[in-house]
Amino acid sequence: MNGNSGIELARAKAPDVILMDINLPGIDGFEALRILRSDPTTAHIPVVAISANAMPLDIERGLKAGFFRYITKPIKVNEFVEAMDVALEFRSKEN
Repeated sequence: MNGNSGIELARAKAPDVILMDINLPGIDGFEALRILRSDPTTAHIPVVAISANAMPLDIERGLKAGFFRYITKPIKVNEFVEAMDVALEFRSKEN
C-alpha cells in the first residue's frame, strides 16, 4: 500500500526478491531501498525497481542507488522474467 508497509512486510517475510515501484505514497522507492539496505534483515534481498520513470538518467540513478535491476513501464515480459531469474539465482547462491 505504501513504502513503509512494504518495508515492514519485507522485514517480516524476508522474501527472495522485492519488486518496488519508485513512486510510492509516503516515502519513495529510493528512500525505501535505503532503509532496506541499512537493515541486516533485508540488506541482502535483491530489490527490482519498476517505474514509469524511463529516461536514461532515471535508470542510471536507480542502478547507482543500488536497485538490482530497473524495469520500466510498460513492462516487457521477457525483460521482467530475465530480471527475476537473475535475482532468484543471485539469492540461491547466497543461501
